[in-house]
Amino acid sequence: MRQIILDTETTGLNARTGDRIIEIGCVELVNRRLTGNNLHFYVNPERDSDPGALAVHGLTTEFLADKPKFAEVAGEILDFISGADIIIHNAPFDIGFLDAELALLGKPNFKTHCGEVIDTLVQAKQIFPGKRNSLDALCDRFGISNAHRTLHGALLDSELLAEVYLAMTRGQESLVIDMLGESAQAGSVAAPRVKLDSIELPVILANDDELAAHSAVLDGLDKAVKGTSVWRTEPVAAEAIAAAE
Repeated sequence: MRQIILDTETTGLNARTGDRIIEIGCVELVNRRLTGNNLHFYVNPERDSDPGALAVHGLTTEFLADKPKFAEVAGEILDFISGADIIIHNAPFDIGFLDAELALLGKPNFKTHCGEVIDTLVQAKQIFPGKRNSLDALCDRFGISNAHRTLHGALLDSELLAEVYLAMTRGQESLVIDMLGESAQAGSVAAPRVKLDSIELPVILANDDELAAHSAVLDGLDKAVKGTSVWRTEPVAAEAIAAAE
């Protein structure tokens, strides 16, 4: 499973009014492991950055003047992301700019070159509704150090987002991957399949306090539906409760 964490910096907020990409950073994950095979370009946008954007990324017109134009690096970018799933924080923003740049070159839109596009901002809002879900906020929430992030940078932000994504989606999938062995840890794409029936997972029974809390939740559900909730009537649920008791 190959995934690319992607971020861009731009001259402003609106690709439709002529703002351009000035930096792109891509970080590769294979089987949820960082490989170190990353891609990074500064890009000459052939225009100045808006003052507000400049305050965010600090990439001046003078610094970018001798950097390659997007047309010069587009092929390498598309080759790098080809077929991979793409992970972006606030994907519509970056995809909009990438589509605008590709349109100027007469190329198909970005999503035709890659697999699924995963928006970590959407994921974060689902997991943490009503909370701040900026990259900085998520780094704080997951204990990921971003002290070195004084300005936004596409590669740095991609590296931070990779850590956030792995933390935010860690679960049964990562447990299985951890059991794949050295080949997966080395970043091998063709990692061996795991026979799930051979994995012995520990069974931890609920204690008395947890059982009491569970029963209280079920009582609340019964009261809400003015009857017996499905969690008391489903055979699987009943068997699980009985086994725990």
